[in-house]
Amino acid sequence: MLFVDNDTGIENMGYAFSRLEVDSEILDGSSSNHELGNSPRPHRKLNSLDNDIAQLTKLQSGPQENLSRVLPGKREFPVSTVKMLAGREANLSGRGRFSSGDCRHVLSKYLPVNGPWVVDQMSTRAYGSQIRIYDVDGGWKVRKNIHARSLRWTITDTSLSPDQRHLVYASMSPIVHIVNVGSSTAKESLANVTEIHDGLDFSSPDEGAYSFGIFSLKFSTDGREIVAGSSDEDIYVYDLEANKLSLRISAHTSDVNTVCFADESGHLIYSGSDDNFCKVWDRRCFRAKGKPAGILTGHLEGITFIDSRGDGRYLISNGKDQAIKLWDIRKMSSNATCYQGYRNYEWDYRWMDYPPQARGLKHPYDQSVATYKGHSVLRTLIRCYFSPEYSTGQKYIYTGSHDSCVYIYDLVSGAQVAKLQHHKSTVRDCSWHPNYPMLVSSSWDGDVVKWEFPGNVFSSWPVRCFDLNVTFNSGIMCF
Repeated sequence: MLFVDNDTGIENMGYAFSRLEVDSEILDGSSSNHELGNSPRPHRKLNSLDNDIAQLTKLQSGPQENLSRVLPGKREFPVSTVKMLAGREANLSGRGRFSSGDCRHVLSKYLPVNGPWVVDQMSTRAYGSQIRIYDVDGGWKVRKNIHARSLRWTITDTSLSPDQRHLVYASMSPIVHIVNVGSSTAKESLANVTEIHDGLDFSSPDEGAYSFGIFSLKFSTDGREIVAGSSDEDIYVYDLEANKLSLRISAHTSDVNTVCFADESGHLIYSGSDDNFCKVWDRRCFRAKGKPAGILTGHLEGITFIDSRGDGRYLISNGKDQAIKLWDIRKMSSNATCYQGYRNYEWDYRWMDYPPQARGLKHPYDQSVATYKGHSVLRTLIRCYFSPEYSTGQKYIYTGSHDSCVYIYDLVSGAQVAKLQHHKSTVRDCSWHPNYPMLVSSSWDGDVVKWEFPGNVFSSWPVRCFDLNVTFNSGIMCF
């Protein structure tokens, strides 16, 4: 579940700018004394002149060249909002309006750090058998209350179809259940009592009902397939139209904690495991090779979550080594580089703190583009994400944390730009609205809360969050 509180020193601002703007004192011509939380120096600073991701981020969230010129031949970056508006009125761009990059440059300055406002409160932590769907446009009223049954342990993951008609949920079982949430006929959806929760069997005929459990599952962009990662070290792809399992990959040597499609084509799949590796799978050539298209090495401990940038090239992963890593699949290797020389300690992230002697260690064959540290990945499979493309140009990375906070990092510099504090327990998941500066977080303290800019005037924005996970979509929110 979710719980969020004000970040110290932020509640009086009404808004917040990125750390880079505060540091450079480019705040519409004035400086600010408000603190956005401690900002450690980036673990690895990207060179914006020769790094592709830095260039792509600047192209997506940068202003038109003429709007950024202070003097002939001299450019200012970032450009203040006042100067952007003045440039638009003077039609310096020659198009009479802001481009999408101009809009992102303005919108990405304002972070969803005000609040929080409590959406719901539960008496128990997020692990459980209940999913709620809210009608955010209707004042966060519960549209559907889903009671799952025949579970093993708990609901481990959920995914909403792109058309928002169906929701799938998984547990430590090969059976994934699918519910029609587009229907409003029954508010109380009790599995196979008031509504049918169809079972999708991911197991083989010779396997038992509890032969393995599913940790992660995601719909494809077209909604026709579901990819899943399991406790039996495999990846599964289920064809919803054919209603059968279409692919099984012997993928890793330990639990597959996270999987996702790389882009809308559905050809590439990313996976992350407790064997410390991220792997890339190309379905177009898999049946011929039976091997991954490539392996990404650099985490020192197991991987808890992967998020794709959606371009089939970049992804981020959260790791039990207390770090997020940014990857470019063009740097992947054909073979795994196993390295165990650092492991002179024993620990279990489910109940132990990360060993102090391990914090300064680095993988000698690290292939990642950048590393982001400051948050804590303990007790559960904590998620991380790119910020939305529409409003920020994906210039930030954000994550939950075991220390009860939500962290936001600048993608290019690695600087921590915000730290949202209020929860009293682990924040497993959080989600940034795709179009507006609103963020929802869920915590083991049982609360679901939202952070906004500027205040609660956007309380009717569409959002969804589910179970342990929080994800925005049009019109509904579920957890």
